[in-house]
Amino acid sequence: MRAYFVSYTAGQVLPTSIGGDASRIYETARRHPGRGGSAAGTVLLERALGGAATLALAAVGFVLAYGNYDVGAYLWIELAFVAGTIVAGIVLFSRAARRPLRRFVPLLRAVRLERPVRAVYEAIHGFRSFPRLLGGVAALTLGVQAVRVLAIWSAGKAVGVDLSPRPYYVMGPLLFLVMLVPFTINGLAVREAFFVSFLGQLHVSSDRAFATGFLFFLVTIVLALPGAVILGWESLRRGQGSTVDATNATPPGSTPSSTL
Repeated sequence: MRAYFVSYTAGQVLPTSIGGDASRIYETARRHPGRGGSAAGTVLLERALGGAATLALAAVGFVLAYGNYDVGAYLWIELAFVAGTIVAGIVLFSRAARRPLRRFVPLLRAVRLERPVRAVYEAIHGFRSFPRLLGGVAALTLGVQAVRVLAIWSAGKAVGVDLSPRPYYVMGPLLFLVMLVPFTINGLAVREAFFVSFLGQLHVSSDRAFATGFLFFLVTIVLALPGAVILGWESLRRGQGSTVDATNATPPGSTPSSTL
């Protein structure tokens, strides 16, 4: 839980969600020496399941919005992402896919990436033996993403955007996917530009669209506060420990007070 809170805070000052993932991988691998591949595989699998749940939500949004809202190419971009996710799932979990994947081993070996890539792949592939676990995590993630979309809709309502939740279920999954790409720190400007572009096609003014995106950004900052409190508390304790050690240190050549 600590790793999740801290990584969410780290994601606010590092490039998008990738910074938070790197933080979780680093802290987990540090606590479990020699298990870096498993740590990376677990975190990346969770990210992949989150992406799959997001795209499942996008498929629902596609059905809800098709013919009702004119959002242009955004619908077809989501459809392409859904197809790509299905292909990625086959590559990661299908035993039949292992044979064609072996063709890339010489290339990875040449660039000295075979061992880390193999460790991560084996860690992810091993989860195929736990379908109920994967299904449960995917269902939980789907519920969380659905609530996040409603948070965006609530932010829009707060600034006077009069739309039903349906178009947000088209926009939300795309926003979550865009935020995974490390364009800027915490997606600054990218998020707001996306809101202006998408909502603008639904005849929402640029000012209100920008305000919706910025208000949603403030919500994410508030959610990152627990991790900031944890980091501040740990830093304070380390500082106190260093002060105590310095106070108790005996200068070279002197006699410890306990012997006087």
